[in-house]
Amino acid sequence: MRAAVISQLGRPPEPADRTEPAVLADHVVVDVLAAPITPLDLLCAGGTSYFGAPATPYVPGVQGIGTVGERTVWFPTSAGMAAGDGSMAEKALVRQEDLVFLPDDVPPYAMGALGLSAVAAHMALTWRGELEQGECLIVLGCGAVGQAAIQLARIAGAGRVVAATRSGRSRERALRAGADAVIDLATDDLAAQFREAAPDADLLLDPLFGPPAAAAAEALRPGGRWVNLGSSAGETCPVTSATLRSRSLRLSGYTNNELSPQQRAEAISTVAHLAAHGRLSVDHEVVPLAEVADAWQRQSGGTSHGRMVLAPARS
Repeated sequence: MRAAVISQLGRPPEPADRTEPAVLADHVVVDVLAAPITPLDLLCAGGTSYFGAPATPYVPGVQGIGTVGERTVWFPTSAGMAAGDGSMAEKALVRQEDLVFLPDDVPPYAMGALGLSAVAAHMALTWRGELEQGECLIVLGCGAVGQAAIQLARIAGAGRVVAATRSGRSRERALRAGADAVIDLATDDLAAQFREAAPDADLLLDPLFGPPAAAAAEALRPGGRWVNLGSSAGETCPVTSATLRSRSLRLSGYTNNELSPQQRAEAISTVAHLAAHGRLSVDHEVVPLAEVADAWQRQSGGTSHGRMVLAPARS
């Protein structure tokens, strides 16, 4: 079979022939339809993740969409985090208990682009953030997580959604997703911009951390909630003790790794049903597996038009 193979850490995968996976007890072989290139894939393949450097060669891809018989499924893998191959191949070996069966009419590439990014947005808003109808939400960034969060907040009945982005393209995405206002993260006196656009905000959804999060926290109301999902703007955040204490803010961390299999399956099912009905999507590009090296570089370099999704069957 054809697969994308990482032969050297820090370099893009290349298409190569790979032996088809042999069936193991309690596992199934999935025919892969869509395999997104995610930030976790890039991190693991760089050899600097907290999981340690993976052994090479290996097939990356921590999640995918495929078929088992006549059924469409979402599936995870531990590629890059533990021994074994991932989703970026024509076939993938998956534990049967990890499969999540999807609606027949779910669009596979759109669902591949959503995947665990939409799960993070959904669970951070609901389970961690406890978003209630009519509340004001600030969303930092407008990648896959941010786009999904804006749409999911609208579906949940948020009263006002304010996004913050760095580029004109991201601004357009945020407005298209349903944001009421979009703040330029490069603007002067960012905290004042947040206070004006989202006075007494109830919830801050934060995949960035760093200075943008500290500025956005200034707009939270007393007792406001702040959920951190990442640190793409900095591993440390210059928030003051006075900001936290004077408002009695509640700061929580979120990771998909904390979810139980049941929580993850339920979240994937929620995302899939919304995608099947055209209510949830994120910008994405679909490319054949043969173009994986270019797609990988575009994703890592930030020049793609959204999430890159490999289509092994198109190769």
